[in-house]
Amino acid sequence: MKKSLFLMLFPLVFASCEEFQTRKISSEEILIEETRDFNWHEVDNYPAFAECRNITEVEAAKACFGNKVSQYFYSRLEAKQPVVTEALDDTLYLYLKISEKGTPAIDSMEIDSLVLNQLPEIRSWLSQSVDSLPKIYPATKRGIPVKTTFRMPVVIKAE
Repeated sequence: MKKSLFLMLFPLVFASCEEFQTRKISSEEILIEETRDFNWHEVDNYPAFAECRNITEVEAAKACFGNKVSQYFYSRLEAKQPVVTEALDDTLYLYLKISEKGTPAIDSMEIDSLVLNQLPEIRSWLSQSVDSLPKIYPATKRGIPVKTTFRMPVVIKAE
């Protein structure tokens, strides 16, 4: 009985060995697979100020950061109390770069010539506002701090 059971299982052992072979995957293949599926244009966590840091929903965190930056810029610009000769109602765009260390900097600005004529110091005012922003925690992707750039509209209304 034992001999017949052994003879029945013996061919099964050799046939099933091929099923247990695994293919080795190199680290380069894993990296290629990961980077193909990796979305480089989105972050897991947006940059944040201390009061926005505990927000877990991505869109709410983005909105909190954008609102805080806008409030800060508007309060700094209002403190300058600029005087204009013509009414202004325009939007300028500020490209705000946040480094992987959380350091803010202006990447570039889109400012209409009419605004520059009426407010020639607007560039320096915006630069000063960025330099004095409170501590920013950088954006992260898979737990790693990354640099990000935001296009921030700044509405200029003056009468």
